Amino acid sequence: QVHLVESGGGLVQPGGSLRLSCAASGSIFRVNVMAWYRQAPGKQRELVAAITSGGSARYADSAKGRFTISRDNAKNTVYLQMTSLKPEDTAVYFCNAGVKATAAGFEDQYWGQGTQVTVSS
Repeated sequence: QVHLVESGGGLVQPGGSLRLSCAASGSIFRVNVMAWYRQAPGKQRELVAAITSGGSARYADSAKGRFTISRDNAKNTVYLQMTSLKPEDTAVYFCNAGVKATAAGFEDQYWGQGTQVTVSS
């Protein structure tokens, strides 16, 4: 079993910054793509940013130029640095990871419990 634990959410004023972290632990052979999703009230969960184990990143249009995803493979941890935050960024942010427990096994998808980000004055 694999657990993803997020941290770093909170209340921030418009224009402010936050850094989210998500650490994977448990039966891990390799962590492949790690990603951040978000879900605002009444809306579907959407991809914010994703990063491969090699460091290749992609972003939603809403995140480009403001958010930066990074990871520490030795710690199985992914980060999301968010700057120039807007009220529309308010959502629960979820970490997602594709994990292989063994070299010969299949990849399973895991989710964190979510961390609330509120952007408000």
